[in-house]
Amino acid sequence: QVQPVESGGGSVQAGGSLRLSCAASGRTFSSYAMGWFRQAPGKEREFVAAIDRGGGRTYYSDSLKGRFTISRDYAKNTVYLQMNSLKVEDTAVYYCAFGRYAWAGTVQDEYDDWGHGTQVTVSS
Repeated sequence: QVQPVESGGGSVQAGGSLRLSCAASGRTFSSYAMGWFRQAPGKEREFVAAIDRGGGRTYYSDSLKGRFTISRDYAKNTVYLQMNSLKVEDTAVYYCAFGRYAWAGTVQDEYDDWGHGTQVTVSS
C-alpha cells in the first residue's frame, strides 16, 4: 500500500522552528511531485507547499512564503518542510501527499496517497 508517513510534528512556542519529514515509499519517488497541506481545527484542509519531481520548482501558499521551505532527498525518498518563525495560526495537522503528476500543483485533487498527518501546535 502506498502511503506517505509524516513525522516531526510537536509543540513549539511562537517564533520557533520545526522540520517535518515525509517518508514516501511504494511509488517511484523521483517520478512524482510531492505536496504538503494542513488542516486547522474547524477549517478545511489547505495547500501549504509543493515541489515538482525534479526538485527544481517549488510552490508555496502566499501567506507562508519566506517562512516555510520544502525540499526533497532522493536518496532517502523523503520530502521535508522546514517551518520557521512559527505563529499560533500555523497550528494544524500537516499532511504529506504524492502528486498525481510530475509537476507540482496547489489543489488537493492533484494529489493522491495521503499520509495520516502530524500535529503541529504553536503556543503564544
